[in-house]
Amino acid sequence: MYIFLPMSKLSGYLRAIYHHEEYHGWFKRRRFFEGWYFKIVDKTQQHAFAFIPGIAMDEQGNRQAFIQVLDGIHVTADYYKFDREFFHPNDRRFKVKIKENSFSMNRIKLQLPEIRGQVHFSEHVKLPKTLLWPGIMGWYSYVPLMECYHQVISMDTELTGKLVVRGQEIDFTGGRGYIEKDWGRSFPSSWIWMQSNHFANPKTSFKLSVAKIPWLNSSFVGFISVFLLNGKILRFATYTGAKLKEVAINENGTEVCLEDKRYILRVNAVKAAGAELKSPIQGLMEGKVKESMQAVMHITLFDKHENRLIFNDTGNNTGLEIAGDTHELLQF
Repeated sequence: MYIFLPMSKLSGYLRAIYHHEEYHGWFKRRRFFEGWYFKIVDKTQQHAFAFIPGIAMDEQGNRQAFIQVLDGIHVTADYYKFDREFFHPNDRRFKVKIKENSFSMNRIKLQLPEIRGQVHFSEHVKLPKTLLWPGIMGWYSYVPLMECYHQVISMDTELTGKLVVRGQEIDFTGGRGYIEKDWGRSFPSSWIWMQSNHFANPKTSFKLSVAKIPWLNSSFVGFISVFLLNGKILRFATYTGAKLKEVAINENGTEVCLEDKRYILRVNAVKAAGAELKSPIQGLMEGKVKESMQAVMHITLFDKHENRLIFNDTGNNTGLEIAGDTHELLQF
């Protein structure tokens, strides 16, 4: 028996195994989602947005494309729904079109009811990757049947261009950007996510996720963190041998401590007002998560080998999510 696979889809599927920024859902028909997260902050830090294009497929195979818009300063979120036929991923590179809107490594182009314009990206800081570690998840990238996969596409990028938002023209030239993505069936039952690239040193960027991760008939608390510091990328993750030493969550925010053979990393994130985004549950965008883009994180990094504090600074314009039954995250 011969099985016919469209060559463009097969090519895109094979490329995505190593190029995680590209579309993974070529042969998916149900219980699947994929979404990209583009965060942009202007030079004055008076304007901050996250644009989240994606595709969602429910249990019955009903599919919808979407673009979520989070305005971090005005603390609002909008969800634009599109027919599946308007979702067009590229099978040769990272580019996704949804009707007149397009998203790629080089730019976002928006033609939404209240937002129009283009913002271009340059001078990306990407994570180094190997065959064993093709993305931020390390060798977990190859583990089958996981509920959700994750990738950091750009830790930091320079912006140029303008958007007209509700009649106001905003110049993003000289601002900073950050890009990541998720794909799979559902978000975890509980998680902490935070990110900032607005520290005293403009070439500093930090991202941390802690989540309850189900796999087969069990589960574990996993974590991934990437720290861009002085041009060097430090990874702290379950697969690197780092340890989650402390997780504390209260009404004001969260504190997390990670440790590996050389460093002790402590992060304290303070909540700010957030807006409600939709999140995937079994491929359907029925979940809800509140995200702030005006939270603040404070990071200290201690070098055990040199017995000295090598970083002590505050990150502004922090994206922060603390979601689900967070008591699960304390059981590590």
